[in-house]
Amino acid sequence: MAEQDYTIKLPVFEGPFDLLLHLIRQNEIDIYDIPIARITDQYLDYLQQMEEMDLEIASSFLVMAATLLSIKARMLLPRPAVEEAEDEAEDAREGLVRDLLEYMVFKDAAQAMNRLYEEQKAYIPRDNEPELYANLFSAENPLEGKTLADLEKAFARVLKKAKDRGQLLLEIEREQVTLRDRLEHLYQLLCRHPKGILFEDAFEDCCSKMQFIVSFLALLELAHQGVLKVTQNEAYGEIYLHVGDLSKYVRE
Repeated sequence: MAEQDYTIKLPVFEGPFDLLLHLIRQNEIDIYDIPIARITDQYLDYLQQMEEMDLEIASSFLVMAATLLSIKARMLLPRPAVEEAEDEAEDAREGLVRDLLEYMVFKDAAQAMNRLYEEQKAYIPRDNEPELYANLFSAENPLEGKTLADLEKAFARVLKKAKDRGQLLLEIEREQVTLRDRLEHLYQLLCRHPKGILFEDAFEDCCSKMQFIVSFLALLELAHQGVLKVTQNEAYGEIYLHVGDLSKYVRE
């Protein structure tokens, strides 16, 4: 039977730079001033433990071991009696430090992306229901030329007129007003008035602030679905609600 091939993944470290960073942090070493002799010995000890466990060592770890031994040998060689001798010894580590710093940048970026991935896994996307979202991508905007401030002012006028004529009643018990009911009411109102109605007429049957608010939300939802369109002929003029595409109405 042929010997099975194994894909080697070290139990803790993904690669030689990962192991080096672990040793540097474990020894609380300044990455710009690495004691090559100590780090090299610890690195080789780790590889020896892997061999004793009869695990195959990836070639990249062996290449790093050779690099560390080369730097160690250069730093142990007798130094020339010149002023640049100390700088030359330091230069032996520059390439290693530069590669370690670059590895840290990519490692941190990978960890940040992994955290983002884990966070996004906690969200459950809403089912794709074309009939609910078709109007989002429509070329025609049902609120063309209108702003939230325009609708807010119009709604404030509706509340003021209702209060002036005593349409708003004081209630002791909590009132049950559902968005579904108000959607159906406004839909039927539009069906009865295909030529359109005044914005204020949409709230004619409301007797409490809760009914006004839920009716306003229902109005926005119908505009979002494309069931109605909002128009205003002139600045500060009356706002009208016109019938859009009634077939887009969604009964939840």
